[in-house]
Amino acid sequence: MGAVSSAVASGAGGVILFGSTAPADLGSQIAAIEAAVPGRLGLLVMTDEEGGGVQRMANLVGSLPWASYMGANWTPAEITAQVAAVARGMAQYGVNMDLAPVVDVDGRNVPPGPTDPDGWRSFSGSTSVVTADGIAYMSGLEEGGVIPVLKHFPGLGGASGNTDNGTATTLPWMTLQTVGLPPFTAAIQDGAPAIMVSNAVVPGLTQLPASLSTVAITDELVGTLHFDGLILTDSLSAGAISDAGFSVTSAAVQAIVTGADMVMYTSASDAAALQQFQAIVDADVAAVGNGSLALGRLVAAAAAALTARHLNVCP
Repeated sequence: MGAVSSAVASGAGGVILFGSTAPADLGSQIAAIEAAVPGRLGLLVMTDEEGGGVQRMANLVGSLPWASYMGANWTPAEITAQVAAVARGMAQYGVNMDLAPVVDVDGRNVPPGPTDPDGWRSFSGSTSVVTADGIAYMSGLEEGGVIPVLKHFPGLGGASGNTDNGTATTLPWMTLQTVGLPPFTAAIQDGAPAIMVSNAVVPGLTQLPASLSTVAITDELVGTLHFDGLILTDSLSAGAISDAGFSVTSAAVQAIVTGADMVMYTSASDAAALQQFQAIVDADVAAVGNGSLALGRLVAAAAAALTARHLNVCP
């Protein structure tokens, strides 16, 4: 925990909780980390409590089924109610952001894995069902006092593979606009506060992973869809990022340049995470110095993270 507190004291905007079982003293551990935040400005404490096989705190806050089960068996109102109950528990332990819901449209009846990153993580293969259920899930988190992060823009359903493992492509952009994009469009119109961008290449739109693409983030997400909330990358430790020729550090700079506000990555240990964090900070400073990253863009990214820490979600 010491290394995490050091990163937070140095300005890290958030921390991510992994694992399958949360410790009973999670709340006090999070409080200790938050005490290191400069000026007590708040901290985004994140996890990916999706349901089914992707849950980190079920032993403390209750369990949810896979999204595919919710989509097939629960009404949107039931999804909102069940998610709100879990979110209230998350908030009580100090977890204020959930990297969910998955609003990718994917009807394949398979567990998520190397060939399909979604599978049961998706509510449905129907765009309309995913739209309704994704917004219901988002509403439940907000009712419970937790900030939702919709993922994986512009739609990972039907992808050629899992970006964690290596290069993957989405459905063609022309197809995505009618199949995969509507859940994001509707959620943005409904006030979605945060969106995670995929590491997949989008044929017809991007040649780089979407998370590193100005066209995907600045032109489409911000310009066309008018999204003004927090933009996060998927993990820059993914195989798709290294396959594209980027280290975590260089990808972090590229992501901020292209319009992302927060960069995500994983490390083997707390000490490695602190080392990686410092390398990213140094690279951002150097990029501003050499003119490859505009100071205004960096300031805007930091402002978006600070704003997200104080969103009006009410348990």
